[in-house]
Amino acid sequence: MTSLKKTKFEKFIFTVGDMVIFFKDFVVCCFTRPFYYHKFIEQMVRLGIDSITITAIIGFVAGLIMTLEFGHGLAKFGGTLYVPAIVSLSIVREMSPILTSLLIAGRIGSGITAEIGSMNVTEQVDAIRALGTSPIRVLVVPKVLATMLSLPLLTIMASFLGILSGMLIANLEFGISPGFFLNKALQSVKFPDLIGGFIKSFVFSIIISVTACYRGFKTRDGTTGVGNSTTWVVVTASIGILFADFFLSKILILTLHKYR
Repeated sequence: MTSLKKTKFEKFIFTVGDMVIFFKDFVVCCFTRPFYYHKFIEQMVRLGIDSITITAIIGFVAGLIMTLEFGHGLAKFGGTLYVPAIVSLSIVREMSPILTSLLIAGRIGSGITAEIGSMNVTEQVDAIRALGTSPIRVLVVPKVLATMLSLPLLTIMASFLGILSGMLIANLEFGISPGFFLNKALQSVKFPDLIGGFIKSFVFSIIISVTACYRGFKTRDGTTGVGNSTTWVVVTASIGILFADFFLSKILILTLHKYR
């Protein structure tokens, strides 16, 4: 049993170290030529623009649910007027970055892994190397950079729609006027809160995209391996996001949020 645990631990350490090297190679390719702009634009459309609809739905529904739950909970103590502040802060700081990132991990992370994994098992990646081009430069750099740019923007959109839907349900369910809701939301959400949400979504985008690309290059065993890799990426990226959220929240509380 001890040797089995040791083997799993060693495998985990090896994987983490391998991913660090992989990320280092990605950074080097980002700052050296050539850069495939057309592939970057293509990935921005596939990973960013195509995710707008589902992200808008998630943000809107999250605002409805949070306002409804907080409103009825605070109504028992006569604190309904605090709903706008609590909802807006919760959405901007936590819910939008977390929900949007988990959604993207499922949609984009699995898609990236399946694409690169399929290319790997069919030896298309080896063909790129045979042509004298780095697969990381062609396949990884456009995808990771597109995710790093798209996810924070999607998070901002989800936050806006969440506050908007919160304002709507607060008016219909609790009689809170839209003007009062927006005024309290603007008073509560400060610039450090917005920056904190942006930083979280940016870090989460790196976790998702790098994990997905790395696993895609490690995929073996044909279509079965592709399926196993996509599952591994969604689970691993989701766990990484949740752990990273805790440590980022702690860091932001000690730095940015104390200057609110």
